Amino acid sequence: MENITCKGFKAAGVASGLKKNGGKDLGLIYSEVPATVAGVFTKNLVQAAPVLLDRERIKSGLCQAVIVNSGNANCCTGDQGMRDAVSTARFAASGLGISEDLVLVASTGVIGQPLDAGKIEAAIPDLVRAAKPDGLADLAEAIMTTDTGPKVVSRQGEIEGKPYTVASVAKGSGMIRPDMATMLCFVVSDINILDDILMESLLAATNKSFNRITVDGDTSTNDTTLVLANGLSEARVKNSAHKESFQIVLDEVLTNLAKMVVKDGEGATKLVEIMIKGALTNKDAYKIADTVANSNLVKTALFGEDANWGRILAAAGRAGVKIDPYKADIFFDDVMIAKNGMWCGENAEEEAAKILKRDEFAISVDLNMGQGLASIFTCDFSVEYVRINADYRS
Repeated sequence: MENITCKGFKAAGVASGLKKNGGKDLGLIYSEVPATVAGVFTKNLVQAAPVLLDRERIKSGLCQAVIVNSGNANCCTGDQGMRDAVSTARFAASGLGISEDLVLVASTGVIGQPLDAGKIEAAIPDLVRAAKPDGLADLAEAIMTTDTGPKVVSRQGEIEGKPYTVASVAKGSGMIRPDMATMLCFVVSDINILDDILMESLLAATNKSFNRITVDGDTSTNDTTLVLANGLSEARVKNSAHKESFQIVLDEVLTNLAKMVVKDGEGATKLVEIMIKGALTNKDAYKIADTVANSNLVKTALFGEDANWGRILAAAGRAGVKIDPYKADIFFDDVMIAKNGMWCGENAEEEAAKILKRDEFAISVDLNMGQGLASIFTCDFSVEYVRINADYRS
């Protein structure tokens, strides 16, 4: 993996003993100066202690460090869980010599088990020493749970000839049907931007990326996406044109990460874009895309490489919006498998079967009723997904 850096930021990932396999499980992001911060979090009513803590601290609009652990979600752990989250932030602040209020916390892993904060405290000296400008890859490794590999994306932008960087890491493989965030995602940038504008940009980017993916239809209790911008480059967002320029870069970073999450879905073998067009409204199109993308029958057919278009149309019909099945055309990439809600025959079936053997392809449904458009990235359901989740805690 290439060395990715962003001016004024350091990152690290070390092993603290929280993971049973002894792998890296504690990560850090540190900015040389307090950074503007924005964040989005799970809408699940069951929320982990770090999410509750961050929701309060982020109101200041400033953050200088983020400490994150894997191996334990610190969720459904009561008052002790909140004390452990606060202690984790305090340990990091002490090690870095910064204000505790400028430290945010994140956790991922098994729900309902107490967090061993003592292991985190003991690992802080190693974590701080390990922090380096090109440490994002180590951080990405430290936040992995069932991920098969680290997820890191970086892009360069420019405002009035002045360059800036947007770099990000994410983790997520299962329990993915985000609502305002993904499992965990941390973005750093050296751009100079106000916190309210940064928040608007993050919301827009999230709705185009992480809120357009699904692996298994489950929304996590720990979903967190944070963006830190320390302003140490000469690039500054001063007007709407600058904001739009930054938005394009942020959108690209988060969209690439979102696709990586789905492609790395637990047991997944295929990345599939579900595209709905011709709906009465964009909202209707989204509801249909979401229903098809989360259909277990559709996802198992994808794994079996079965061009079972009837399952797709049936899912569209239960999305809770108006459709006319006898106007619907269904395609696998550019192969039409159904026209006006009816099968196109053996030749079409054979060509569609070839498409289904690919690692990546699109399924599109044209409802021929209006101008509504939406798409969602999904993956197949494999036997491996069941195996992974059958013994996740063991």
